[in-house]
Amino acid sequence: MAWLSVFSAMFWLVFPQTLALAVGVRDTLIGMALAAVVIAVPAAIVVPYAARTGTSLAMFSRRLMGYWGGALVSLLVAVTAVYYCAFETSIIAIAFHEHVGTLPLPAWYLLAVVVAVGLAFGGVRVWLDKFNAWLLPVYVIGIAAAVIWAIAEYGYDSDWIDYMPAEPVTTAGPGWVLSFSGYLSQLIFIMFMWDFARMSRTEDAKFHSRVTFGLPFWLVTFVLNGLAGLFLAQTIDVQGAFSETSAVFALIALMGFAGVLLVWVTQSRINTTNFYVASLNLQAFGSRALRWFQPRYVWAAIVGVLVYVLMLADVIGFLLTALNYQTVFVAAWVAIACVHIIRSRNAPSSASADEFRPGRVRLLNPAGLVSWLSSAFVGVLLLALTDDFGATWAVPIVIVLAALLYAALDRVQPPHKAILIRPDDPRAQVDDEWAARIKCARCHRSYVAYEMDCDPSNEGRPICSQCGDTTPGFYRQSAAEAEARDREEPDPEPAA
Repeated sequence: MAWLSVFSAMFWLVFPQTLALAVGVRDTLIGMALAAVVIAVPAAIVVPYAARTGTSLAMFSRRLMGYWGGALVSLLVAVTAVYYCAFETSIIAIAFHEHVGTLPLPAWYLLAVVVAVGLAFGGVRVWLDKFNAWLLPVYVIGIAAAVIWAIAEYGYDSDWIDYMPAEPVTTAGPGWVLSFSGYLSQLIFIMFMWDFARMSRTEDAKFHSRVTFGLPFWLVTFVLNGLAGLFLAQTIDVQGAFSETSAVFALIALMGFAGVLLVWVTQSRINTTNFYVASLNLQAFGSRALRWFQPRYVWAAIVGVLVYVLMLADVIGFLLTALNYQTVFVAAWVAIACVHIIRSRNAPSSASADEFRPGRVRLLNPAGLVSWLSSAFVGVLLLALTDDFGATWAVPIVIVLAALLYAALDRVQPPHKAILIRPDDPRAQVDDEWAARIKCARCHRSYVAYEMDCDPSNEGRPICSQCGDTTPGFYRQSAAEAEARDREEPDPEPAA
């Protein structure tokens, strides 16, 4: 239920209208349907892996990019989520300001941020799951009511599906390719879903990969919402250019306070995901890059401050442009992650492919970083220099390029360039690394052997991942131990 908040954003109703104004309704529908099918593919790859390993997005990215390279991934996701927080929270404030008035808009901004941060304090299973379950019927009934209300108010005209702009934009290919590429920008939600899928039970992973995070979810999110948005956009009389803000005004004009309630439900649901992902990944970045270790609720409050500043600064338009460029970085990461997971399936042992412990990953993984940054750089050049061609083809090109580069580089790169190969692994010292628990000699808490390590800075005693992140000298001595081993022994066979 916490994850299903994603499909209730008003963005999904408005985004297809933006594309329809460029290439027409039919090409928009073709592009969104194809994108739903394509995005379901990496979801089917990522979800079972996240459920099996239980690793967060930040932990997994350590293996792909290295300890410091993974911090860059966390920062990318956090910045993107903060933007979505600012965008969606501003919609709530605008709706209440439009209907209720009384307070100035900045005051509504502040109130909306405070409520959103408060909702994000709870964990996924304890609070967000239940909160979104309560609001799900309100959203479904509200959208259905809006469609029926619009038909009753304005009548039904089937010409809406044949809409074509008077001057379609120039594209480097069929119009549906532009729509398809536009929806591929939502690959960021593959990264978002990781931190939800990792909490699922392994026995439910197949169902979640096929349904909860799979094709049915993307068809409902893209196509069903898109059809409702396109119909409402062509039916409701809206003054001025159609945008997410004008859609809010239209719903309020059509439904009154019920429209305000619908806006609050849609945006509050999606904001629980936005704030949760932003705070989780900002926490991961802050702990590694800034060495500042704070609980997630502290980072949720920091996200709230950042969001409020962005809303007051009115830089949403600038950030929207920045997100277009962030998309190529996201698409490259998704392609690399899928290749890594698929290759790990063919390994005799997936231990090295699943590695995330701070004392057993390199600071930088050349294969992952070179593949990611070079393919993303190509995408940035295409967007910046080729206009129509870049807007149409940059994301598909980046996906293919990143996948091929990582598959080639990871195959030829020696294992010790990506991980620290060290002796005395607690995983190998127990019969079942998921059932056996080992007490950490630093914090004196017990964790499953899968996430435990030995501490060369403390006579080889057990150490948990969190203490490994925070203990001075741990990584330095772990790296020294691995270097000594590399000089004495040849590399083992590559994992895949």
